[in-house]
Order: sequence, then structure tokens, then C-alpha cells
Amino acid sequence: MRGPLRLLLLLLLLLLLLLRLLLLLLLLRLLLRLLLLLLRLLLLLLLLRLLLRLLLRLLLLLLLLLLLLLRLLLRLLLLRLLLLLLLLLLLLRLLLRLRLLLLLLLRLLLRLLLLLLRLLLLLRLLLLLLRLRLLLLLLLRLLLLLRLLLLLRLLLLLLRLLLRLLLLRLLLLLLLLLLRLLLRLLLLRLLLLLLLLLLLLLLRRLWRLRLSKRRAYIMGGGKRFKI
Repeated sequence: MRGPLRLLLLLLLLLLLLLRLLLLLLLLRLLLRLLLLLLRLLLLLLLLRLLLRLLLRLLLLLLLLLLLLLRLLLRLLLLRLLLLLLLLLLLLRLLLRLRLLLLLLLRLLLRLLLLLLRLLLLLRLLLLLLRLRLLLLLLLRLLLLLRLLLLLRLLLLLLRLLLRLLLLRLLLLLLLLLLRLLLRLLLLRLLLLLLLLLLLLLLRRLWRLRLSKRRAYIMGGGKRFKI
């Protein structure tokens, strides 16, 4: 009787070891998937950062070109039609570029949302498998909170940029109306003053952007979220 009982105990121990090995393999697979998804999120964040930098540089270059062209035109006293055509062309180009950038931003946001949904599904599976391990549960909750904070910061930055772009459009439309009135009344001095005011406003906004980035860097505890 002792021999069969020992065999049964050995079989039970082997079954328990096999179950532990299977659970460890499942955990390793899920962790590898989580790492791949995190790498994709980092790549998408880098792409967003580069796109926003390019947009700011293009806007600054366009403003400088506008100022140079207006100075040359005022010195040479060119016709009204040339001014109107140049401004219209620049506005059309800006609108086209802004639309393309907005489409790219929307696509990136959709990809981020899909990746987050996948991450949430994988985290639910991990929670079902690791109910007995309290330390792993705490780590997963901390990771979720960090990702949600990152996403909220990104969404706030995107909303601020969209609002600034809309304000720039309104300012450019107002400038067109004022230019038409000024060209009808032949008041070129007022045109120079308005362009200088626009440049000062844009420089002031850029300065505020830099200050807000520094404050966000200080308030974030040393973590950089630059645009």
C-alpha cells in the first residue's frame, strides 16, 4: 500500500510543477506583448513631437518672409494687386498645410487609442491570472495611472495648439480685410504698424509657450514633455 501512495504523491507533485511552468510561460508572453506596445507608443510620441516642431518652424519662416516682402514692396511702391495676390497665395498654402497636419494628428491619436485598448485588454488578462499576487497588481495599477497621465498631457497640448492655430487664422483674415481697406484709402503707414503689432503678438505667444514648457518641466518633477 505504501508504494502506490508514494506514486500518487509523486504524480501530484509533477502535475503541480507542470501547472506552475505553464503559468510562468503565459506571464512571460504577456509581458513581452506589453513591452512591444510600449515601444510603439514611444515611437508615436516622437513622431508627434517632430511634427509639432516642424509646424512652428514653418510658421516662423512664413512670417519672416511676409515681413521681408512687405518691406520690399513698400520701398519700391508696387501695385495693390501684387500685395493682394501674394497674401492670398500665402494664406492658401498655410491653410493646406494646417489641414494636412491636423489629419496627421488625428491619425496618430487614433493609433494611440487602439494601442491603449490593446493594453487594457492585456492588463485585464494579467489581473485575472495574478489575483493571488498583490505586488504585481500594484505595479500594474501604477503603470496604468502613468499612461493615463501621459495621455492627458498630450491631449491638453494638442488642444492648446489647435486653439492657437484657430486664432492665427482669425488674425490673418482680419489682416486681409484691413489690407483691402487700407489699399483703397492708400494708407500704407497703418499697414506697417499692423504688421509690427502682429509680429509682437506672435513673439509674445512664443515667449509664453517657452515659459509654459519650463513650468511644465518644473512641475512634472524633471520629466520632459517638450514640443
